[in-house]
Amino acid sequence: MIMTAEPTTESGPRVAAVRPSIARLTSIELRKLTDTRAGRWLLATIGLIAVAIAVVQLFVLDDAEQTFTGFLAPSLLPVGLLLPVVGILSITSEWTQRTALTTYALVPHRERVVLAKLAAVVLAALASVLVSLAVAAAGTLAAKATGGAGSWDGEWALVLNAAVIQLVNVLMGAAFGLLLLNTPLAIVGYLLLPTVWSILATMISALQGPANWLDTSVTMEPLYGNEMTAGQWGRLAVSVLVWVAVPLAAGMLRTLRREVS
Repeated sequence: MIMTAEPTTESGPRVAAVRPSIARLTSIELRKLTDTRAGRWLLATIGLIAVAIAVVQLFVLDDAEQTFTGFLAPSLLPVGLLLPVVGILSITSEWTQRTALTTYALVPHRERVVLAKLAAVVLAALASVLVSLAVAAAGTLAAKATGGAGSWDGEWALVLNAAVIQLVNVLMGAAFGLLLLNTPLAIVGYLLLPTVWSILATMISALQGPANWLDTSVTMEPLYGNEMTAGQWGRLAVSVLVWVAVPLAAGMLRTLRREVS
């Protein structure tokens, strides 16, 4: 919180508190994402994976398959697996690095800090989509120059779907981080719980029906195609409610009530 001195009165100088805006808090949280070695390497790895996939595709894909969407779609899954860790680190770093006391002393309204963190990871997710688009565009140009199809025609709805995929992934990671407030526990929980649910749904026939609504690996799969029906959007919304909205709400409540020491 920023403190500004006002003119001195008979009782002494008065100090007025100026509450920082959400935009300023968000810019601070964005800077925090790259302040640590883990954060820098994680973001760099996401970009390198997207580039590596495009390079491999130039050698293994048939010429006809070397199109813009052909380069874009395969990069979404591995990037989406790493991006939630960015969301987890953004939330849990305050507690694992013991900076929560300083942060919440400067900004006592904890919900504002959490909102800024969520805004920062959302911007990071959108930036990852831009990176994937840039790499796909570079791959398309390289394919055209080396005899591949190099076509820009295709499933352009995938661009919007890519943004939805990465936003859901990063917010899901942030939700687990907010709920558990511990980096290793949140990462394991994020990776383990949905996987266990998917395995159980394939093994137990009674769970296959609910899995169509609650398993994010099932509800998000159509996003990798060119069209989403109303029913598919509805199933995706239900799974996001269970795996993102509920943990976020519970985590926000826990963060507001947890004692900072």
